[in-house]
Amino acid sequence: MKNKGLILVVSAVFFCGLLGFFYKAFAAKKPTVAVVLKESKSEYWDIMASGMEKGFKNFGVKGKIYAPDQKNEDQLSLLKKVLKEKPDALIFSPQRPNASIPILKEFKKEHIPVLLVDTEVNWPDQTSFVGTDNLSLGKKAGELLSSKLQPGDKVALAGWVSEDTVSVDRIRGAKEALHRVGIDTIGGNIPDYGNDSEVKALISKALKEDPDIKGVFASNDGMALEVIKYLNEKGLNIPVVGADGIIDMLKYVKNGTSKGSVAQNPYDMGYISVENALKAVKGQSVEKKINSGVDIITKDNAQSKIEFLDGILKN
Repeated sequence: MKNKGLILVVSAVFFCGLLGFFYKAFAAKKPTVAVVLKESKSEYWDIMASGMEKGFKNFGVKGKIYAPDQKNEDQLSLLKKVLKEKPDALIFSPQRPNASIPILKEFKKEHIPVLLVDTEVNWPDQTSFVGTDNLSLGKKAGELLSSKLQPGDKVALAGWVSEDTVSVDRIRGAKEALHRVGIDTIGGNIPDYGNDSEVKALISKALKEDPDIKGVFASNDGMALEVIKYLNEKGLNIPVVGADGIIDMLKYVKNGTSKGSVAQNPYDMGYISVENALKAVKGQSVEKKINSGVDIITKDNAQSKIEFLDGILKN
């Protein structure tokens, strides 16, 4: 009987130890979140990636960030690779929204939550979209530019045609805001857009055809910078407003060369997307659309924004 009792005690201790081992192993397993961004090696996406890295650390997530580059395969190939790894959640910013839908459906079949960041996809099964309302951003940019002009003035609009609607929505919003206060607009989105320098040709043509242009709105800061360089070369003092809030543009805002930028918050987008990816993994409720907001940058607050972004990029 004593031996039998001893065996029972030893068995119980062993069983408890085994349970503890499995509990610790399970508790130590961090949820995995895969991120596929549009591109790498640009300030905007570096800032977003920094927000994600902060989220990985704060929320105890094992995260990995992928992005296509010149040495890498295209984004859809990356997405297929990530699918094979079967992460607990996917955060995705599509270059080609419609073309990505068949692969996103495969994530859905594997019960992997899909959160879109920065750029939307016309796909009802997304868990959430975290980003900017680009129509609203365009309206705010138009309002900012109109505050420097008079009714009856004319503004040149510069955007680009792409598979997503980011630029189209921003141009439409700016046009609505400007027309509302009696300011005319010309130009719009450049078809077959290759790089930001092409906007110089657009503005050059617009000014030749209509030298009375009093302002320019560019749907991203890369384009706005090219416009400013061109105007400086020609000795023209025309207010320019851009969008995104990259540091080089903010420096022009600070010294008064540009009248402002409507800055997105890519750091917040990254952080919030990780936070909500973890909620989705845990089965918690996640909002279908999360607006990360915009900041109106003028000469008064440009320096503080520059310092904030510099601090992020140096870490």
